[in-house]
Amino acid sequence: MKADQSTPGKNKETKKRVPKHQDLEVKDAQIIFNTVWTELEAKYGRERLHFPKELILLGGAPGAGKGTNTPFIMEARGLTCEPIVVSSLLDSPKMRQLKEAGQLVGDTEVVKILFEKMLEPEYEDGCILDGFPRTYVQVECMKLLYDKMLQLRSEFDNTEHHQNFRQPIVHIMMLFIDEKESVARQLNRGREVLVHNQEVERTGIGEMLEYRATDADPKAAQRRYKVFKERTYDALQSLREVFHYHFINAQGSLPEVRQNIVRELKYQSSLELDPRTFDSVRKLPLASEIVSHARQELVKRLDGYEFEHREEFHNVIRFIETDIMPIVMHHAISGSAHVNSENPILESPLGMAMLIDVFSERGYHATIDLHKIEIPQSFNVETGEIECRMKRVWRIQIRFQGSEIRRG
Repeated sequence: MKADQSTPGKNKETKKRVPKHQDLEVKDAQIIFNTVWTELEAKYGRERLHFPKELILLGGAPGAGKGTNTPFIMEARGLTCEPIVVSSLLDSPKMRQLKEAGQLVGDTEVVKILFEKMLEPEYEDGCILDGFPRTYVQVECMKLLYDKMLQLRSEFDNTEHHQNFRQPIVHIMMLFIDEKESVARQLNRGREVLVHNQEVERTGIGEMLEYRATDADPKAAQRRYKVFKERTYDALQSLREVFHYHFINAQGSLPEVRQNIVRELKYQSSLELDPRTFDSVRKLPLASEIVSHARQELVKRLDGYEFEHREEFHNVIRFIETDIMPIVMHHAISGSAHVNSENPILESPLGMAMLIDVFSERGYHATIDLHKIEIPQSFNVETGEIECRMKRVWRIQIRFQGSEIRRG
């Protein structure tokens, strides 16, 4: 028998699976989250754990413009509360020393202080998280938090607290630039901060800005970018299968970046509404679906009128030409004309549709409203009753681009 052979029993005893680094990270995340969550329940009570309805997890390379674009992102999403900047939360002397050395603060401290901050009432509708998550442990804690938010929503669904536990929305927003651009922006920022601080010292006007040692050292700036790519970027990438992910090219000019942000953050009802609400409204077509082929459908209808309902179609055109257009011409400056008509051609739903379509084809916007008026016709002396006839008046409004009058 060969020396490396052994009995099956001994194989089972001696062969042990070596835990992978990722396994340890996930296990640590569960421990960290459970510890923090237990403390929060004990401190606030389960029914008061009102986390923000909408969370935007904002990440980006050093110099990508997170601070610059945060107000714009807030405006695009209708958020009014200040963003939660994790680096500002972790600003104790000890943690500042770690950051200056290019290291990251421990996950337990980050998760604990951040979760408690998010429970403040001002963040109830939503907030931006700048700088979270940055590690795989924090990523797992974010997933666990989302699961808890869904669990709480289900738990309090039919109680007096249900309005405080709404359908959560989580966006991942990544502002990305390459290493060369990141280093250049970091060093440029360092120069601008130095000039600013020197001016503040000279004049006594304004406030000193934080100066990072890495902003003056190209190698340190490269290390910051490397840490971002290896930890933060990869960590956020792993969430794209769980939450709505927005990859923003921040390499270009500020207007270009903001166009990218607007395009990415368009309202999407299927993502943001409660599933029950969405099921109720989804039977109605989207405006974009209606207008996508509106011109082609208009052409089909007009051709149909001409070849299938020629007499009625030409009656409508004559009515427009003789009764409506003269009034419209008198309102060419204002771009809005109102016409009242008792023409029986409008009693036909098809005739009314023809009128609207003809104006649409000619570049106008027409609306029609039926107004009923009772007109006294006779008086019964014996009963005192007044007999009336119903007068039907169609109010037609025509709107178009008016003319501009220039006054010197």
